[in-house]
Amino acid sequence: MAKFVFIVPPLTGHINPTLSMGAVLLERGHRVGWITLDESLAAKLPAGGELLHISYDENDQQKRESEQYLDIITKKIVYGIDSLKFLYEEVLIPLNRHSYDGIAYLLDQFEPDLVITDHQMFAGAIAATNKKLPYATSVTAPAAIKVMEELPKIHEWEMNQVIGLQREFGVEATTPIVCSELLTMVLTSQEFFGDMELTPNFRFTGPVINRPATKITFDWDKLQQSSKPKILVSIGTTFDHEHKKNFFTKVVEAFGDGELTVVVVSDPALFEQWPDNFIVQRQVPQLDLLPHLDAVVCHGGHNTVCETLSNGLPLVVIPIAYDQSHVAGRVVRTGAGERLNFNRFKAHHLKEAVHQILNNPDYKTAAETIKTSFIEAGGTETAADMLEQVATKQSLEVLKN
Repeated sequence: MAKFVFIVPPLTGHINPTLSMGAVLLERGHRVGWITLDESLAAKLPAGGELLHISYDENDQQKRESEQYLDIITKKIVYGIDSLKFLYEEVLIPLNRHSYDGIAYLLDQFEPDLVITDHQMFAGAIAATNKKLPYATSVTAPAAIKVMEELPKIHEWEMNQVIGLQREFGVEATTPIVCSELLTMVLTSQEFFGDMELTPNFRFTGPVINRPATKITFDWDKLQQSSKPKILVSIGTTFDHEHKKNFFTKVVEAFGDGELTVVVVSDPALFEQWPDNFIVQRQVPQLDLLPHLDAVVCHGGHNTVCETLSNGLPLVVIPIAYDQSHVAGRVVRTGAGERLNFNRFKAHHLKEAVHQILNNPDYKTAAETIKTSFIEAGGTETAADMLEQVATKQSLEVLKN
């Protein structure tokens, strides 16, 4: 038996894959913990998983404010490259600076055989290095790697922020240590990632998709009674600012004529009345729902896109910020969908794009091709295998020495 610990930010899209990997490791008899600022994660852990909560003196005002970072990221209205600057300066660097002491303390308490740190939790890699613990990296947003090639100046600026943080905590390396030299798992397939020469420590696992045990109620009767094409419209959990209402106003205008059945992920109270052909819920059982749909409209969150393509469904992607533009670009380049501009699209553009992906079989064929590449890459079991192999190899190295 080995001890594994995941270090995760309080973001659903980054946490969910670790829950899936952790569940498999637990089933194989290992001990697994999660280091996080998010105390509510305890309710989501697989059976046997251990919550290692980063907690500080509640009288420390600065640290209390840092814990509100999820609110900061959801409320801030940012687009394009400006969103990357905001992400590092106002979110990731403060978050990691705030988390470091707690991570270091919990690593001492748990004494893991292998640390698995999210690619945005730089403090995890720094603490593991300082504690001389082996660590792997989980890359839930592959654009973080692709940016090296696509936006080299942006990448250089980002990495300088990380190097500065490393030095702050005593790691004098002149290059970032975020991506583990032992194993950096890229949670997609090579085909969807695209062409780029990577060193052998980068391994493609395919999407690692978590199926939560919690049941979300849904109006299945209304969905199944409809013979019309069915689509899902969602802009994920990251954005909760004033532009949300403007976005869904266009969705209503585009599809309120009743030609489609439209499942919308939104607060039903956003409008006093929704069209009769809409099913509107704050949460939907997305993984259970996707096999019953014909297409998806989304913001380009990597998890949603991968879940959609894993079902062989075409997409219309409307990126807002962060890595979503890159993800949208990959959808278009692979032929699996169309892309619209979040700030400039009109309702008729959306309607035309959805009509196109529903009626041109080439989009469905391309989505099925990516689905096949995901299956061949392996997914959760493959990721768990990789982690076990690294942990075993490191244990043997310790015995040799």
